[in-house]
Amino acid sequence: MAFFRNRTVNLLNLHYGIHSIALTGGGAFFGVYLLKSGVPLQGVLVSIASILIGRFIVRPVVVPLAVRFGVRTMVIVGTCMSAMQYPVLSFVHGVGPALFGLCAMSSVADTVYWSTYHAYFAVLGEGEHRGHHVGAREAIAAMVGIVSPLLAGFALVQFGPKVAFGVTGFVLLVAALPLFWTPDVRVAPQSPGAFRASLSGIKLFLCDGWVVGTGYFVWQLALFMSLGENFLHFGGALALAALVGAIAGMFLGRTIDSGHGTRMTAFALGSYACLIMLRAAALRDPWFAVAANAFASVGSCLYAPTLMTAVYNQAQRAPCTLRFHVATEGGWDIGCASGLLMAAFLIWNGTLIPLVLLLPLIGLSFAFVQLRAYYARLAPDAMRMATRVSP
Repeated sequence: MAFFRNRTVNLLNLHYGIHSIALTGGGAFFGVYLLKSGVPLQGVLVSIASILIGRFIVRPVVVPLAVRFGVRTMVIVGTCMSAMQYPVLSFVHGVGPALFGLCAMSSVADTVYWSTYHAYFAVLGEGEHRGHHVGAREAIAAMVGIVSPLLAGFALVQFGPKVAFGVTGFVLLVAALPLFWTPDVRVAPQSPGAFRASLSGIKLFLCDGWVVGTGYFVWQLALFMSLGENFLHFGGALALAALVGAIAGMFLGRTIDSGHGTRMTAFALGSYACLIMLRAAALRDPWFAVAANAFASVGSCLYAPTLMTAVYNQAQRAPCTLRFHVATEGGWDIGCASGLLMAAFLIWNGTLIPLVLLLPLIGLSFAFVQLRAYYARLAPDAMRMATRVSP
């Protein structure tokens, strides 16, 4: 498997695997802990939206900092800053100063990390193996997600939020270590045409932000309430979902790299749409909700490589990969915040949550049109590349 021979990508995937222990562990309880601590459902959605709006405002400072210090340094700094937000989360008790401080800190940390990480991954990866790389990364995240939510739920119940989220922060600090053995990437002070080159990525991430905001954050909160706001039951549901979806991303990545991106776009996004509707229908029964959540993880594992293969390859060809991702992440912030605010508005006005859970279909429809067009243009070149690259 040639795509495993890239030492740098392997280190990046090791970093992401450790990072995913935190994201699928304590990180997966971010919103539900706010709900449990006394923040109303609409307030949780607005709080997450405010973090994203803050990210959008702060994001322009990332480029000059990366020009000065390099992309690798910024990924390391972003990882460490992300670790700091979890101890703060444990001090939130309803709407108050701790919640406001958490939103401000998360805005800055997430901005620095995700913009630079995506740019770093795009530059150091290989276009002909991109689907494999992303699929392997998502499979790693799914596999660690089998255990970490169970441990996080247990820690929250047995030891309390300060220990559980303190451990989450420590794991994120450990995730920075593999990056010290990866090469740095410098950023040019000027890059004419960078914004225009990022327009397609902005549109894709705008759709993806809407899908994640309404299809992940809202669903997680709805599932948590369906399970009686029990941390252990919620962690078990997440673990089961990770187990079911662990191999799906790797399978699709291989198919994309073989030049079948157009066909797999229809399969991945079509399956995900059906599973989103299944989740909405199953919400009223906890057992059905857990089962629907597990099946939906397969859709998510199919969807992520389809989207990110297109985005990373466009970023690698852009005049400036970092500026590309700063712009596209800004689109993601707007899409996700818009979806969350729409969901909060609908819930506040008495709309049934199962109906709110259908909102991701809007973003998924627009993403399907764009991704199908992208892979249709790419298909002839991908097929030629596949015949030249050994498996």
